[in-house]
Amino acid sequence: MVAASKMRRAQERMRNARPYAEKIREIVANLSKANPEFRPAYMATREVKKVGTILVTTDKGLCGGLNTNVLRFITNQVRDLQEKNIEIVYTAIGSKGLQFLNRSKAKLISQTIQIGDTPHMDVLIGAIVAQLEAFERGEIDAVYLAYNRFVNAMKQEPVLEKLLPLEPAALAPEDKAGNSWDYIYEPDAESILNGLLKRYVEAMIYQAVAENMASEQSARMVSMKAASDNAKNVIGELQLEYNKTRQAAITKELSEIVGGAAAV
Repeated sequence: MVAASKMRRAQERMRNARPYAEKIREIVANLSKANPEFRPAYMATREVKKVGTILVTTDKGLCGGLNTNVLRFITNQVRDLQEKNIEIVYTAIGSKGLQFLNRSKAKLISQTIQIGDTPHMDVLIGAIVAQLEAFERGEIDAVYLAYNRFVNAMKQEPVLEKLLPLEPAALAPEDKAGNSWDYIYEPDAESILNGLLKRYVEAMIYQAVAENMASEQSARMVSMKAASDNAKNVIGELQLEYNKTRQAAITKELSEIVGGAAAV
């Protein structure tokens, strides 16, 4: 019941954030097709030798295989990158992911845990900035985001999305591409584009955390319902076994009493 109540609030928060995330993605997609006089660092592609991964998990357990699924999914993806001799550094959002990375002896550059039931950007921003600044300095060549996407109350799917560098094809697929856009920037293209793209990345990460929280509460509600149903079944089976054992003990006592009376 607690998980169901939290799930409704988490879903409402996630759905409220979606229009903003979709709109800023649309604007960035239009910018990626424009021809400004300034090309931001977030759109610069280079040979990939080292990547950063932001791993979003839960702080608490008792939510079925939610964390296991995303950790298994990212492990398979990481194995493919390591086969290409690509180094990986991590940012952990959530205690479960942090524990997994520590056990795996992965290279961790930032972390944030205990974010509560309501995500706040001022709590997440510190861990995110470490990855963004490393990308700007050229220390990493790409940034990925791993989390559980909320589909419905019964289904959550692990995803691994590429955050940086921003690719026009990923932002605006060809079948959805419209007319090309051009913009006039005030005061200048550099400050506008750098600020907007940082907001875009922050919006995507906030949306991922909101989606993961909705997935967490949904998975916990289903897991706790299954646990309650299993507990009721076990109680029923144990009650039946208890009644059988009790009846056998009573029958044995009566047999002993009758046997003793007959002997006398």
